[in-house]
Amino acid sequence: MLFATTPPEAKRRALREALRSGRLLRFPGAFSPLVAMLIERLGFDGVYISGAVLSADLGLPDVGLTTLTEVAWRSRQIARVTSLPAIVDIDTGFGEVLNVARTVQELEEMGLAGCHLEDQVNPKRCGHLDHKALVPVEEMERKVRAAVQARRDPNFLIIARTDARGVEGLEAAIERARAYVAAGADMIFPEALQSEAEFAAFRNALPDVPLLTNMTEFGKSPLLSAERLEALGYNLVIYPVTGLRLAMKAVEEGFRHLLEAGTQKALLDRMQTRKELYELLQYERYTVFDQNVYNFRLEETTPSSENQ
Repeated sequence: MLFATTPPEAKRRALREALRSGRLLRFPGAFSPLVAMLIERLGFDGVYISGAVLSADLGLPDVGLTTLTEVAWRSRQIARVTSLPAIVDIDTGFGEVLNVARTVQELEEMGLAGCHLEDQVNPKRCGHLDHKALVPVEEMERKVRAAVQARRDPNFLIIARTDARGVEGLEAAIERARAYVAAGADMIFPEALQSEAEFAAFRNALPDVPLLTNMTEFGKSPLLSAERLEALGYNLVIYPVTGLRLAMKAVEEGFRHLLEAGTQKALLDRMQTRKELYELLQYERYTVFDQNVYNFRLEETTPSSENQ
């Protein structure tokens, strides 16, 4: 209620322990705190906060237009309502080395369990689009080192994302990943791999490094099952835009029907009910808590009695 009962430090420890388990962790994307609560209720391992989704929610394309303040505050709102660890996309770090350091410390304060940083030139673009540009390896190494040095909690997860597969090729992406690990990255996120064979090759090239993969729809990567990804040796999978895409399509279809029919009666069986919403929000617990706090009566007093 209000805030999750699990403190951020415990969430970060739990994520580190889970990464050592050898099983695949599944992190759907949450575009709101309410969605994060549903992700936890359904039994997933964690919550992912997508930069592309935050941009889209503001009516902006995913080209690095969001600010640290916007991303950190929205991430805090999402992370506070769940006992699951939440990781967030920080694009290119909102600036240079000092900006990356500040970003990590802000996110720690906001209760996040980790973040991923990418090696694109700003303005960046979606990892599954063409014509991306990369910063030099040395520049990304400096940012990774800054992120690692800036964190106060050693369990805060620093994830280095490389977009090199679509720019320089698979082997270059692997070499960049090795450099980022040497700079201190805890996990590598190879974006936009294009076949199951490439997923296997990346794992074989970095056998001891935790790997994150992105199963986004309509992109360059095949949509592999959780079972297959685990068999390939991947540690964590994100589904960044799945929830938003499902929700927006449902909203569009529902509003079209409302416009044409003039009533939503035929849509009721496709809606979350009031009861289901209140159960997810734990509405009853708030009522009980409030009654326990406000358990006295105020009686009017006369001016003379107040002075006694």
